[in-house]
Amino acid sequence: MTIDHSALRRLIRDIFAAAGSNHHEAERIAFYLVEANLVGHDSHGVIQVSRYIERVREGHLVPNQKVEIVTENEVLTVLDGRLGFGQVIGEEAMEIALDKSARFGLSLVALRNSGHLGRIGDWAEMAARAGMVSLHFVNTSGGGILVAPHGGKERRLSANPIAAGVPVKGGPPIILDMSTCTIAEGKIRVAASEGKSVPEGAILDGQGQPTADPQTFYASPPGAILPVGGHKGFALGVLVEVLAGAITGGSCSRPGTKVVSNNMLTLVIDPARLRARPEFDREIADFTAWVKSSALIQPDGEILMPGEPEHRSRVKRLREGIPLHPATWKALADVARSLRVRIH
Repeated sequence: MTIDHSALRRLIRDIFAAAGSNHHEAERIAFYLVEANLVGHDSHGVIQVSRYIERVREGHLVPNQKVEIVTENEVLTVLDGRLGFGQVIGEEAMEIALDKSARFGLSLVALRNSGHLGRIGDWAEMAARAGMVSLHFVNTSGGGILVAPHGGKERRLSANPIAAGVPVKGGPPIILDMSTCTIAEGKIRVAASEGKSVPEGAILDGQGQPTADPQTFYASPPGAILPVGGHKGFALGVLVEVLAGAITGGSCSRPGTKVVSNNMLTLVIDPARLRARPEFDREIADFTAWVKSSALIQPDGEILMPGEPEHRSRVKRLREGIPLHPATWKALADVARSLRVRIH
């Protein structure tokens, strides 16, 4: 089935309002979850709704929180998310980062103890829309341990995404948004709910054997996700644990808690403080043209810069609607009924 993005946003907003979120929070959660579906990252979209509601009921996600400033100076801020919804907490953290970078040319924000921050590329896009370059490192301490170390078969690290954004004058920004593991856990859940396989070489089963069956990931003993690129992805994942987990005052991945909290280290740079803005814009345009001028492997192929596939998906799904698997729609309908939310 397909559903119009506006109708889907209204439904998600109403669900979270019924679960205790104020209007602003319910609207921001709905906006960012549906946005993930629009850009084609369904694993970080409305499939997360039932999980979020479950965490609220367990007390692991707390409605109506705002970031707490732990310490700050002109360019550096340490924030505590107080287990609030990441769609609100992340946006507030980015507003602080963008304000400081606009005033001083550079900002570093260390956010700890946030609820799930969703698609990290959203925060890179937010910075790019403000004309800023940004870097983001995120880990999920405690309950979010999913990834085996290189050479191991048991979960020890978080998925540990890295995101970055570069503004592009007159076009969609360059956006890097990647996990340091082979596949996002949300994509495994999507595959499991839709009865599909995951790519070969992405996960191990509970015995440490390679498998394409997503159900084995959730079996007992559980499976594990592999680092992307073997030892290189593992090394990146370790670095993210340090930057997002240790430096922020949150924690690196470790056993002993079921609470899934995100930590994020964000660096925002105003490129206009380093060189004239027209020169920067020209450099990015010239570089992009140079990259795209490469001879193609396939005659009908195309070279897309990072972020362009998401931009095209958004245009298409805004026009044609968002495709939802029946299992995802059923889960949404079940949650809505449990909260006495009317489905229009």
